Amino acid sequence: MTQDATPRDTEAAAEPVTPAGPSIHVAPSPHISKTTLTTRGMMADVLIALAPAVVMSILIFRWHAVVQIGLCVLSCLAAEEIFTWMRGQRSRVNDGSAAVTGVILGLSLPWSAPWYIAMIGSVVAIGLGKAVFGGLGYNIFNPAMVGRAFVMLSFAKALGAGSYVLARSDIAVVTQATPLTVAKKFAADLAVGKAVAGDMQLQLDAAREFWPLFLGQVNGSLGETSALALLIGGLYLCFRRVASWEIPVGVLTSAFVLAGIGNLLGLTPFTALHHLIGGALLFGAFFIATDPVTSPLTPKGKFIFGSGIGMLVILLRLFSGYPEGVMFAVLLMNAVTPLINRWTIPRPVGGPTPRKA
Repeated sequence: MTQDATPRDTEAAAEPVTPAGPSIHVAPSPHISKTTLTTRGMMADVLIALAPAVVMSILIFRWHAVVQIGLCVLSCLAAEEIFTWMRGQRSRVNDGSAAVTGVILGLSLPWSAPWYIAMIGSVVAIGLGKAVFGGLGYNIFNPAMVGRAFVMLSFAKALGAGSYVLARSDIAVVTQATPLTVAKKFAADLAVGKAVAGDMQLQLDAAREFWPLFLGQVNGSLGETSALALLIGGLYLCFRRVASWEIPVGVLTSAFVLAGIGNLLGLTPFTALHHLIGGALLFGAFFIATDPVTSPLTPKGKFIFGSGIGMLVILLRLFSGYPEGVMFAVLLMNAVTPLINRWTIPRPVGGPTPRKA
């Protein structure tokens, strides 16, 4: 015997069943991303790419390089831990960004820098270069270059051209002036009409030898001497797409053109090729300028950014009192990055949105 349905059951059975709609998740772009491209993975790739330069610095400067880089890395890690604790945030040491900052800062210093310079530069790099802006992803300047600029201006004597040279040493390269210092002094003597002595000509001839510059058998900051090591690491970063190739191409292209013009005009005894492989240009082009936080977002903007760095480096080398210009060039272009992003906004598909009359 069946039971009659109630009116409420009849009405419910008569209503059509509406299928559930799709679940829409609203979130900011990018909507398609590579999940394996994490901050920790990117920093690991940068450390791998820096390994050839680190190895060459140890081969050339021996225990000086170990001490300098080790101090910078440990100080950066400690500073990162302290500043995140002061802001009441969880530890971010494991993401590897502080270690990368320490290695880059250490490689940018001369072998003779006192221990306190490495520690002060590291604290400033993490504190003023990153923490005051809110941490990684919010800083507008490259942290390692902020620390390097601070100690450069605060301890000019300890980081000047004379600090690279030691008359008597068991390390052969440190008894010679850096190639860019020799070129700077040679150009300055010619500019004032001073006769170039024979020993200066010999130093210049030695500084212009290609293979010592390319392989790293010259004096300089720890990470800038070997063009070969920097090219290996830089190409690895571009292959892994951790570094945008537009930036180093822009840096090297503009630097090559401007350095060639300067050489033709007699402003520098170095050819364009010497300027590319000498000093910190390759180091800056691949490992400093390519910082994704402080560089532009669009491909066009990245090339403009890199071109500006390359031009500023050569202008500073030719006309300033410094033999090198990578540090200041990167910081200056970091400041212009928001404007470059605004100037290079891509055109939307179908044209710009029409404005109301």
